[in-house]
Amino acid sequence: MEQKMKALRAQMEEKLSRVDSREKLASFWQEFLGKKGAIAEMMKSLGGLSKEERPAMGKLINDLKVQAEERYKDCSERMEQMEMAARNRKEQVDITLPAKKRSTGNLHPITIVKNEMINVFLGMGFEVFEGPEIEDDDHNFTRLNVAKDHPARDMQDTFYIAEDILLRTHTSPGQIRVMDMEKPPIKVLVPGRVFRSDSDATHSPMFHQMEGLVVDKGITLCDLQGMLDRFVQQIFDADVKTRLRPSYFPFTEPSVEVDVSCFECGGKGCSLCKHTGWIEVLGGGVVHQQVLRNCGIDPEVYSGFAFGIGIERIAMLKYGINNMGLLFENDLRFLKQFKD
Repeated sequence: MEQKMKALRAQMEEKLSRVDSREKLASFWQEFLGKKGAIAEMMKSLGGLSKEERPAMGKLINDLKVQAEERYKDCSERMEQMEMAARNRKEQVDITLPAKKRSTGNLHPITIVKNEMINVFLGMGFEVFEGPEIEDDDHNFTRLNVAKDHPARDMQDTFYIAEDILLRTHTSPGQIRVMDMEKPPIKVLVPGRVFRSDSDATHSPMFHQMEGLVVDKGITLCDLQGMLDRFVQQIFDADVKTRLRPSYFPFTEPSVEVDVSCFECGGKGCSLCKHTGWIEVLGGGVVHQQVLRNCGIDPEVYSGFAFGIGIERIAMLKYGINNMGLLFENDLRFLKQFKD
């Protein structure tokens, strides 16, 4: 029996010397310390010894078991330290390396310009109204003095959803909705997306427009120009002036195209203004009397002016962008240039 225990102790030491993983350590426990392990089997063999031999032999086997458990515990602790060291090596951070930079985003140039424009008009007492992008023919055309057979409809490349339902071609329907809800005095700004079937370097099927409407007693074309002077001076340059040219829109009479003196060359003539000294920026005019009547406002008592500004147009002029497509392609190389 003693020889057997001696051989078992040597076998245990040899097995422990090869333990380098949790799996091998578990195998050691099962082989020597488990319920069916070698030490348990040796305990069972005590029944074959005489009463005199059992106590001494039982003590030797028990000492072997205690020794095996201590060696198992030491090996388990050593294994835990090895695993901790390996995990620390894996998770180690080289603090001498440059940090990973996570840059913050920035507003789109369209949003930047739209916000600047809104802030200018808010400073002049305007309120902001946002109408629906899907409109009916009545608000988008008819009540703006564009009848079914009106030739002005040929100026609009319209996306129709149904016979009388369409994607709005301008934000002007917003002024009809405001005049339906409110009575003069009215001073409202209507920004939003509009849609036309048109696409080239300076046009897009979807673009942004900002409609302005003022209705009160004694409003004239001079009020429109004075307000626009203040607007362009805050958006472009303090020395910029406006010029009104006769034009035609079915919902204003008289109607005008509005130019600004070139803020690049000061009106001397350059490539930006095509050597004319002036740049076209928007259209407007005095609200047509029929439009006021369509909204239940007496044109003998009240008058007003309206204007429509293409936000992309202002952004392209302000930032020197020569292709409208850049504003919609989401090229980060382009967009990052507008970060503060």
